[in-house]
Amino acid sequence: MIRKATPEDSKYIIPLMMEAIGTIAYELSGTTNRDETMRILEQFYKQPDNRLSWKNSMVWLQEDVPVGYALAYAGYKLVELDRPLEERLSTLQGNPVQLIKETEGEEYYLDSLAVDSSQRGLGIGTKLMKAFELEAAQFGFSIASLLVNVANTRAKQLYEAQGYTADGKIITIAGEDYEHMVKKVQ
Repeated sequence: MIRKATPEDSKYIIPLMMEAIGTIAYELSGTTNRDETMRILEQFYKQPDNRLSWKNSMVWLQEDVPVGYALAYAGYKLVELDRPLEERLSTLQGNPVQLIKETEGEEYYLDSLAVDSSQRGLGIGTKLMKAFELEAAQFGFSIASLLVNVANTRAKQLYEAQGYTADGKIITIAGEDYEHMVKKVQ
């Protein structure tokens, strides 16, 4: 079953988020320490107005326990949603920090999605993707978008099988290249 996430889901979601976003997590946290990064991600997850917030997330429940999540938001909100992260990083580094913009204004953007390893292969990821696309359409968007690591051919094939196409944009984040993919939604 899918439901909107809550702040209390953080203990399940943050490890999945770390797995989903990989090295980007360290860039967002400003540290290379895994435990510290998880603590910082959890702080942002529990707050309402930033890209990592529970308010932008949905979870898949198995026996009332979140075993998967999808994090998505309107592309035009990214500057506003990144502000708290950028302010923290700017203070930490002592100079202005601007995060790489991962999405376009008129897209509904899937920031990250992950399913617990014990639950993979059961269609949960596909159901979360469909729920994300439905949410995009309900919010009035005609384009759903996501990024895929160019080295992750398996993920790209999964997205292509679900109707996503690469639009030719490559974005480098945390030293890794990501391909921008889009899908029309009704």
